[in-house]
Amino acid sequence: MPQIFKVGSYLIYFWSNENKPVEPIHIHVSQEVPSENTAKIWITRAGGCLLCHNNSKIPLRKLRYIMDIAEARHAEIEEKWLSYFREIRFYC
Repeated sequence: MPQIFKVGSYLIYFWSNENKPVEPIHIHVSQEVPSENTAKIWITRAGGCLLCHNNSKIPLRKLRYIMDIAEARHAEIEEKWLSYFREIRFYC
């Protein structure tokens, strides 16, 4: 479970097992510890974020803040994804 960065008590990370073929680039967000109930956010080709689901029930205001940070750091996320999975696809 590669951690990318933290925002306060929220972890932003990838799951190590992202299926074959690897899913399009996305991040998971959960509070304090990785969990099966996470928020899943797609990273777009343009560097934006699209919320797939918020199973962790992060308050929407906080989640939007985290997504803004992810958009600002999308190049870092893409670099870490490519380094870890050796391939990259985009949802859109």
